[in-house]
Amino acid sequence: MFTLEPEIPLSDEEFRLIRDLIYNHCGLYFDSDATYLLEKRLSKRLQFHHFAGFRDYYHFLKYNRNRDQELSDIMDLLTTNETYFFREAFQLKAFTDEIIPALRAMKMKSGDRTLRIWSAGCSSGEEPYTIAMLLLEMGGFAGWQVEIIGTDICQRVIQQARKGLYGKSSFRVTDDSYIRRYFTEQDGMYRVNDKVRELVTISHLNLLDANRIALLGCMDVIYCRNVIIYFDQLARRKVIDSFYRTLHEGGYLLLGHSESLMNISTAFTLKHFKNDMVYQKPFPGGAGGGL
Repeated sequence: MFTLEPEIPLSDEEFRLIRDLIYNHCGLYFDSDATYLLEKRLSKRLQFHHFAGFRDYYHFLKYNRNRDQELSDIMDLLTTNETYFFREAFQLKAFTDEIIPALRAMKMKSGDRTLRIWSAGCSSGEEPYTIAMLLLEMGGFAGWQVEIIGTDICQRVIQQARKGLYGKSSFRVTDDSYIRRYFTEQDGMYRVNDKVRELVTISHLNLLDANRIALLGCMDVIYCRNVIIYFDQLARRKVIDSFYRTLHEGGYLLLGHSESLMNISTAFTLKHFKNDMVYQKPFPGGAGGGL
């Protein structure tokens, strides 16, 4: 014997109000086809707060002093955060075989011994830890200051990333040699070892918060894969503009395989490597900077 949870209907007007509020907060956009999704997923929050209807919940999101925490909490319900280590291998090969060697040669020429990489929308952390493992495998960074910064808007996945503890589904394409070298088995799970974790910092960040992004400082590479697909065109432009300002001249922007900057930005140059095509922030005057 079981009982169904009570249905709380979401009217068209309430849908528009909540949709626009979420969009203005973080750029996630839901068209009218997503009414059912919002109704189902946010109903859990109404029941948690004991609201009788979505109108009350909207006022809570808009005016309550705990609104920021609630908006952060509902990101868990509204976004998909599934990922895994070594995702999109061809792009990672371009990173290790072409992008990093080019950046290292340029920096050594100028006496710069820093390397800063941002994994924007890092979800549960598989991407920044993958980048760290790849750099450790490459070697040659003794005496360098290497930083990998993973950020996400979802607090739940940030906590998971900070723990660095993963189940088998995160290793669907991971070579066993990486698991042996960089993980410790713990109660049927695998924990990222300290050598990898020391290179990675995990933080909460809204990609529409340009002021917070400015505090990150300049980056050499930005990974933002399978994230901007959740945004509408205006929000995509804002995020990509922030990436442009954040990158060093000659730095690289790596998007997901199904994403592009078409109709979003012409500020970047599409760089053709042997293993992949990626976006590069041009040097002043179009100079190659020795790359």
